[in-house]
Amino acid sequence: MANIKSAKKRILVNQTKAMRNKSIKSAVKTAIKKVDAAVAAGDKETAAAELLKATSAIDKAASKGIYHKNTASRKVSRLNAAVNKMA
Repeated sequence: MANIKSAKKRILVNQTKAMRNKSIKSAVKTAIKKVDAAVAAGDKETAAAELLKATSAIDKAASKGIYHKNTASRKVSRLNAAVNKMA
């Protein structure tokens, strides 16, 4: 355990940031799962609506530095390809 005051603060700040990152990553994963479920069900309208929400969530995560921009771009691209392949 840290003895120095600044080191104790670092531990608390890092825990807070880790919880925030975990929450945002979880929300992105949930959004991706909703798109995948709609694609699997063959519901084009729902898939398109969920795709917009998922894209927004992924872009926000990338802008906050939780995902690298290339990772975010890859995720969005794969979702777009899956939805476009439906019709």
